[in-house]
Order: sequence, then C-alpha cells, then structure tokens
Amino acid sequence: MRHLAGGVCVVTGADESGEPCGLTATAVCSLTADPPALVACVNKDTRLGGAIQKAPVFAVNVLSARQRPVAEAFAGLIPGVRGEARFAYGTWWEERPGAPLLADSLAGFVCELDEVVDRSTHLLLIGLVTDVRVTAHESGPLLYVDRQFIQSTHR
Repeated sequence: MRHLAGGVCVVTGADESGEPCGLTATAVCSLTADPPALVACVNKDTRLGGAIQKAPVFAVNVLSARQRPVAEAFAGLIPGVRGEARFAYGTWWEERPGAPLLADSLAGFVCELDEVVDRSTHLLLIGLVTDVRVTAHESGPLLYVDRQFIQSTHR
C-alpha cells in the first residue's frame, strides 16, 4: 500500500466539549456528485475517531505542497505538538461550528455526517458536502507516497 500515492488532507471536527481535533489523512475521495458527498477514512483510536461518531459535522481540508508543516503537525510527526496545539500550524476558521477549515487550503469541504461505517481499525465517514471553499495556489497539491510527503508538479 505504500506505493499507492494519495492527496494529503487534514480532516477536522470537534470533541464533545467543542475543542477542535483533527488528523492527516490520505484516504479521502469523492463519493457522489448529486448529492455532493465524500468519504474520509480515520483511525478509530484517534481523538477525532472517538469524537466524530457523536458530531454532526466535520471538514476535509485539501493541502497544497507548501502546507507540509500542517500535514506533519496533524500526523503527529512534530515532537511535542499534540491535540489543539496542532491548530497553531496554519490559519483556521469555522464556517460552521465543529468543522475547522484551513484558510488557505486548496479546497475545504464542510460536511454533515451522514453515515459511519466501522471497519476493523478505521471508520469510513460518509459526509454530505454543505459548503465548499476553493483557493488558488501557485504550488500544486501535497502528496504522500512511499512513506513520505512529496510535491506534485501539477499546478
């Protein structure tokens, strides 16, 4: 599976107390165009995995190549950066409470949680897209392949 390249996203939500949480994910894809829906796979042992089943909304932020530090922070690759401290990387805002969006991501999708499929170690989140934000970038998308982040040559 390490040879299966994927676009890098940060999936965000909020726990029961309203505190933001999130993780880096490469298992994200569009599901349907009508109604607009997507799928995001998250490890159920993460803070977001524990919170998302009780949350009405979540967000998917598609990262550009220049947002590698954000990806590393939310992947737990920066020593000492955990939980809400991850949100110090980048500028975040909420179009809808409980669904933090990265202000300058390539695209941000706010989703209503439609269904959760529990499969082994992961949860498949099916989200109905309610809001979309797209930002023009000079750099292409951030990709992950062979256990490393790489920059796409596409712009």
